[in-house]
Amino acid sequence: MNKLEFKHIIPALAFSLIFSSYGQNTVTFTFTGINESSYYLLESITVKNLTQDSDTTLYYPDTVLTIYNVGIKHNQSQPDGFSVMPNYPNPLADRTSINLYLPEKDMVNITIADATGRRLLAYDRFLDKGHHLFFFTPPGEGLYLFSACCNGTSTTIKILAAATCRERPCSLEYSGSIPGDAPLKSVSSTQEFLFSPGDELLLIGYGDELESGFVDCPETSQDYVFQFATNIVCPGMDSLYYDEQWYHTVQIFSQCWLIENMNAGIMIPSTQDQMNNDIIEKYCMGDYASYCSILGGLYFWDEMMKYTNETGGQGICPEGWHIPGDYDWQVLEGAVDSEFEIGSPEWEGNGWRGMDAGGNLKQEGTGLWEYPNTGATDAYGFSAIPGGYFIQNAFWGAGYKGYFWSSDPEGKFYRNMDWNQAMIQKDTGGGGVAISVRCIRN
Repeated sequence: MNKLEFKHIIPALAFSLIFSSYGQNTVTFTFTGINESSYYLLESITVKNLTQDSDTTLYYPDTVLTIYNVGIKHNQSQPDGFSVMPNYPNPLADRTSINLYLPEKDMVNITIADATGRRLLAYDRFLDKGHHLFFFTPPGEGLYLFSACCNGTSTTIKILAAATCRERPCSLEYSGSIPGDAPLKSVSSTQEFLFSPGDELLLIGYGDELESGFVDCPETSQDYVFQFATNIVCPGMDSLYYDEQWYHTVQIFSQCWLIENMNAGIMIPSTQDQMNNDIIEKYCMGDYASYCSILGGLYFWDEMMKYTNETGGQGICPEGWHIPGDYDWQVLEGAVDSEFEIGSPEWEGNGWRGMDAGGNLKQEGTGLWEYPNTGATDAYGFSAIPGGYFIQNAFWGAGYKGYFWSSDPEGKFYRNMDWNQAMIQKDTGGGGVAISVRCIRN
């Protein structure tokens, strides 16, 4: 199935990721998936800390990763080898689920022991390749060791039964194989996931061969929702009126974008500099106001950011929206490209990148784009248009180039789509060029 196809809607699955670190209260990130307004199964989630270069992956079924200053630290699994995922919930009050993965069909030997090492249960069984779900019910409060051995490889997780756990017979129930093989496109696990409030996180959800992602800088606990619908109006907001103009929205997986280029502010002649004067000023191609109504305004980076240096700042966007940062663009590129996924190293470098992200974002036809408008499909409804640019007191590129700012003060990156190119370009714009602006919803 390609990235534009959707299967039937299946029940929701929530993932929780819990952090506890030096001097910090526990922070909980809860993840669910939806397709428009219907629940959608999340098979896995990758969380990348872009600030501290750390990442971790959560797997189906419900999974909790707990990190303490001292105490229990779960072994992290390697998705391409035999592994046991951290159990959920942990600590438990009744019973807990355990996800075991086999890369090939093999015999698995499982033992459960208490904190003293006394064996409580033993279980041996041939299991097929894939993920398998077990439910463990402890005999009461305490610490238990779940150990699994397969083909000479052994792994152990620690299970904590809370004081509220009632005494009962100890049991281990095999629930069966988990539907699908939890396909992961880009997974990297670490022994500890590093996180501090305010770190920039890249969050990627996977389900039914689709991926959805976004970036956030959480300070406290958050409930996150991955959207798996695309090329629809943003739920709850199909349009908005801002600075005497209507703008329309498009949902591209977990990102909500304005379709039109920004046309905020007053037009000034190209012979006049855009100034820090509390007035939004724009250039219109050829010094014709009519072009701004079609292509949007052209803004120098400082004017677009309202003379602030904040990645992801609101700038000239409406309230509740912001100028996309470089990682916002990287998520979009990975979401729409047919070859390179969200989080791929392909999106980190400058120059022409990807396979067809530019073509899939460009408006179709040659109404605004010059012939041949290579690869243009507008498959996701972004409808990029060639607004051109203004540099050294001259206008260039209308019909040929669509340049769009990012809000990163270091680099002042832009994205470029060309009339004869299906790929997309990233480069440093500096402060000497005025180009188009798109806004993304907070």
